[in-house]
Amino acid sequence: MAHCVVPEAEAILDKEYSVLDKGFIRLVDYLGGDERVVQSARVSYGEGTKSYREDAGLIDYLLRHRHTSPFEQIALTFHIKMPIFVARQWIRHRTAKLNEISGRYSVMKDDFYVPAPGDVALQSTDNKQGRSEETLNGGAVEKVRSSLGEEQKHAYGEYTALIDQGIARELARINLPLSLYTELYWQIDLHNLFHFLELRLDVHAQKEIRLYAEVLLEITKKVAPRCCESFERHLFGGVSFSKEEFAELKRRLDGNSASGSGLSGKALERFEEKIRSGKQA
Repeated sequence: MAHCVVPEAEAILDKEYSVLDKGFIRLVDYLGGDERVVQSARVSYGEGTKSYREDAGLIDYLLRHRHTSPFEQIALTFHIKMPIFVARQWIRHRTAKLNEISGRYSVMKDDFYVPAPGDVALQSTDNKQGRSEETLNGGAVEKVRSSLGEEQKHAYGEYTALIDQGIARELARINLPLSLYTELYWQIDLHNLFHFLELRLDVHAQKEIRLYAEVLLEITKKVAPRCCESFERHLFGGVSFSKEEFAELKRRLDGNSASGSGLSGKALERFEEKIRSGKQA
């Protein structure tokens, strides 16, 4: 099997998928698709040796048992525009190749992220990393959004004033805020992309990066739909249990409700949350 062409992926090459107020994701290139994973796993030559169902079953088996190397045969390259604070979370995933626009060479655009009214919230009282689900009244929300916009306008005005004075771009940029949009090319294989999505689609991830992850998954389904079905079934849609949690689950299934649980406190709460919501706690 030579070069793998996926018609659904070809149809969306360079198509811009909007994210947030000014961001986007574009698939600019891809290498391989579902068939490449199957071929790699079987180390076979030629198509049509197995049925669609058998191929889908093999992909499902590979993902379920964490046989990851065949998924590394697929690579996707994206052009992404995102706020810098999202990019700083993004590049914590060090299993991709990327190249980002440089403020040393280019004058940065006047593009800043301002959260939508429904995304302005107070700090959560029980999650040090996240925001509360409690909504603010409209006046308070608009005051926050206006304040953010004014600060961004001021910072960009100071930046352009330094540029106009001939100050080096690499110095003029240093006071620009994290809300500034940046752009990068990001290439990653499917195995590591699934790991990225598993973490960034999680409800505990910051909403802004979750929205990008949702679009990434939508695009990836065009390249490798059967692989994505298995990902949603076993990784994103599943939960894992620790040794102690599995013992507790087995105890309950065996009907040993009379004996006390081996879990307590936060450990028991996490276990109960997994059972209740089906989400990794």
